[in-house]
Amino acid sequence: MSDFIRLDADDNVVTATRSLAVGHDIEGVKTTALIPTGHKIATKAIAKGAQIRKYAQFIGLASEDIAPGAHVHTHNTEFRATSVDYEFATDMRPVTPATGDTFMGYRRENGSVGTRNYIAIVTSVNCSATAARRIADAFGPEELAAYPNVDGVVAFVHGTGCGMAGDGDGFEALQRVMWGYARHPNHAGVLMVGLGCEMNQIDWLLDAWGLKQGPTFQAMNIQGVAGLRKTIEMGVEKVRAMLPIANEARRVECPVSELKVALQCGGSDAWSGITANPALGYACDLLAAQGGTGVLAETPEIYGAEHLLTRRAVDQATGEKLIGLIEWWKDYTARNKGSMDNNPSPGNKKGGLTTILEKSLGAAAKGGTSPLTGVYKYAEQVTAKGFTFMDSPGYDPASVTGQIAGGCNVVVFTTGRGSAFGSKPAPTIKVATNSEMYRRMSEDMDINAGEMLTDGVSIEQKGREIYDMILRVASGEASKSEAQGLGDYEFVPWQIGAVM
Repeated sequence: MSDFIRLDADDNVVTATRSLAVGHDIEGVKTTALIPTGHKIATKAIAKGAQIRKYAQFIGLASEDIAPGAHVHTHNTEFRATSVDYEFATDMRPVTPATGDTFMGYRRENGSVGTRNYIAIVTSVNCSATAARRIADAFGPEELAAYPNVDGVVAFVHGTGCGMAGDGDGFEALQRVMWGYARHPNHAGVLMVGLGCEMNQIDWLLDAWGLKQGPTFQAMNIQGVAGLRKTIEMGVEKVRAMLPIANEARRVECPVSELKVALQCGGSDAWSGITANPALGYACDLLAAQGGTGVLAETPEIYGAEHLLTRRAVDQATGEKLIGLIEWWKDYTARNKGSMDNNPSPGNKKGGLTTILEKSLGAAAKGGTSPLTGVYKYAEQVTAKGFTFMDSPGYDPASVTGQIAGGCNVVVFTTGRGSAFGSKPAPTIKVATNSEMYRRMSEDMDINAGEMLTDGVSIEQKGREIYDMILRVASGEASKSEAQGLGDYEFVPWQIGAVM
């Protein structure tokens, strides 16, 4: 393994693959400072105000004169908002269609396919959270052992649902989340629990989306049932009646076209955009070739790379939808007195990422190279096949909640700093960007993309490994985060707008 990686001939920085002492030779240039692993080194003089380039793209401006061999990071790099001329459908690399790959999934009555078989308790408001948790907690391992085809009873509780406007972005997003979880193919049964007087009324959801109550879909309010205790008792009875029905479900062979995979990253480092994310992108292309769907999200974390995605949009309308999301986020951060460069986090910076532009260029690699076929609102049902995008914050739990509500039945999550994230009802596969962290957190990581650096494993090989694991996990194999029981507290609907 070389001491550094150059990503493009036109870049004026390279990335150190290990800690380098002062005086270390890099392409004939001597380092002038200690360079931590994953951090950048100037390979030529960069004048104050000149562009710093990585991935053959602009990632920031030099805030001072930077000498060859200098450490390039937050102390000498300035963020500057991007200004680009967008192109549409100019970088189209369609995948070669393929068929034949399958997984073992649950085919539901409406034709959708699940990868897990849960009973869900979905709350409309924070006021019903305790009731939902106590109903779920009533079903321990001993009772569930009688229903081997049921993966569990899960409460999806949150901190909003009231004190909000009865229309607008925030209300509509929450209703989409509730509908998405109520009708998710990984749920064999659903119980919705509300208080009764909240802004986010269950009855409105049922009417708006045409949801009908039946043996495996029930709804109730604490006020209507006459109190918390009675609600818990009634809820337990309702779930207990659903268990035998849910247990009748059996896995059957299904085509990969029925998979919707959430493409996610968190705790990113400099290797995210070099190892794990491009490998996941290759897996996304394999998925798209089979007619499956990959869903990229985290709009603030493609800012600065969106022009690369609009070039892959199947048409101008799709590309302009993506630009519209970027413009909304610019306004959203400005009116809340923030900056798009508030992301990356301290951990991202310690791992070598300097600006949001650099982070975004690496994050966008999760989407592979195939055409962008659709752009969706937060938690909107994803209907297009192939590579798609969903609006969401960069905050992982909120982002994944939206992707799952949109229909994703598997999540692949890349991480460089390490993450203890997991999700329900869609299982999360974790991909480490570097071997050191993979070894340190081996109980949490499913795949080591760091082998691309240390052992010469190709993007194609690692991408195929990720793709194959997606099929195994979709067929019932437990991922490491799933085996540890993660996912009960990671349901976090994005709260947009004023709290009143």
